Amino acid sequence: MSGVRVEHTVTSGTFSLDGETHQVDNNVWVIGDDQECVVIDAPHDVDRILELVGDRRVKAILCTHAHDDHVRVAPQLAARTQAPVLLHPDDRPVWELTHPGSRWDADLKDGELVEVAGTALQVLHTPGHAPGAVCFYAADLGAVFTGDTLFNGGPGATGRSFSDHDVIVRSIRDRLLSLPGDTVVHTGHGPDTTIEVEKGNVLA
Repeated sequence: MSGVRVEHTVTSGTFSLDGETHQVDNNVWVIGDDQECVVIDAPHDVDRILELVGDRRVKAILCTHAHDDHVRVAPQLAARTQAPVLLHPDDRPVWELTHPGSRWDADLKDGELVEVAGTALQVLHTPGHAPGAVCFYAADLGAVFTGDTLFNGGPGATGRSFSDHDVIVRSIRDRLLSLPGDTVVHTGHGPDTTIEVEKGNVLA
């Protein structure tokens, strides 16, 4: 695990669903060392993401879910890095809204480990915000990357197509709140938080 680090940038663009479009700022997370890395989510701006990657080999582009503000530039990023795009198959109908007629490269499976730079990210299937939403837990790093499942302030939004409030709360309770309380939560939008802080925002 020597030298592995978490890096971050923010890209800006739009999120569109159910006939509405909103301006959003998205977090992009890169985990790796000086030689290789993985990218979590591919929103808005390929060049901005590649600035963070630098000259490292990208092992995979990991999608927390398939809303357009998280996967819009995934195919372009894959083409420029020769890295596969990984997504949970339950998010196929959401993916097809943005990329009709095409598919991601490989399925993410609940419980699998994605290895990079001597550490591992465990895939946690956490439906609710989207049916194929996942989080990536890096035990060695004391961190979990939650996409739009859990934010600083509580659960992600569930007022649109393919989402369900009861399901997201159950996902968070069953899969995330059991993690160590000091686990840092790296979100899809906005600032970090911790599992301990968010317990009160989910269970209240």
